[in-house]
Amino acid sequence: MKLFKKIASVFLVIIVLFLLGGYFYFQKKFTPPENYLKVSGTAENIPIKWIASNENSHSALLLPIKINGIDQTFYMQFDSGLATTVFYKKSLESITGKFKNQIKIDSANNEISADFVIGKMKVSSNTFEVLDYGEKVNFDDPKAANIIGTIGTDLLEKRITILDFKNNQCSFVEKIQENDFADFEFKKRKILIPSIIENQNLKLLYDSGTSGYELVTTKEIWEQYRIKNSAVKTEKGNSWGNTLSVYSASAKRKIQFGKVTLDLSQVTHIEGTSDLQKFLMKRSGMQGMIGNKLFLNHKLILDCKNEKFKLE
Repeated sequence: MKLFKKIASVFLVIIVLFLLGGYFYFQKKFTPPENYLKVSGTAENIPIKWIASNENSHSALLLPIKINGIDQTFYMQFDSGLATTVFYKKSLESITGKFKNQIKIDSANNEISADFVIGKMKVSSNTFEVLDYGEKVNFDDPKAANIIGTIGTDLLEKRITILDFKNNQCSFVEKIQENDFADFEFKKRKILIPSIIENQNLKLLYDSGTSGYELVTTKEIWEQYRIKNSAVKTEKGNSWGNTLSVYSASAKRKIQFGKVTLDLSQVTHIEGTSDLQKFLMKRSGMQGMIGNKLFLNHKLILDCKNEKFKLE
């Protein structure tokens, strides 16, 4: 009996250590690094540029930027599902080939020290991450949308963000009169907005990386919300080089954010995400993701520092 108790105690200790180890592993792996961005000034009424693909006219949202010392407009995708602002290595290499001394890539650490401006707002860091991604910059076509990186929610942590989809403009300001604002969660730089669909409370991740979709959710909720026997549109999606299967169907629901109610006309589910991503989604209490399409013709204001938002 004593031997059994000792064995049971050892197993209990091992299980506790395993659970603690797993907890700290996930905390470290999915907690974003410190926000090293230095931001000065503001950007007001910056024109939004949309990228179209697969019959989707709003598949990505781009913002124009300028790099210090280079008289050329580049673009960065605005992705509220990404916690840190990053640059693309293949794009930067073509820039350094033309402008030798303006950008220096630390290849050993996949980092650059750089600054860029959006309107009158300057954003700088000594440790921008560089991803092995992107395409060569086309300097010959003045109309080319040369995308050299992605802006994440580390910038939103520094400024109040106004996404005026009705006028295709974006602003980053320091102060705003916050009347009739509602609460949302800003966990690990993820924007979790509360919503209601037919008396069902949902916590939805605002991920502008899924720009062209209204509501991306689980297959079970997708089956619940879609119009029965409606046609299903199948697409191939791309998530940082990984191919995903995307299924969309018509819906006829109402979705409420704060005091504003919108029409939900389409619902989507995605296959190909990892078990880890599914686990993290369930663990966070999140029931889905919303992109930009749902907010077209509206204005979304996000004060991530104080966790307040408003939809107009």
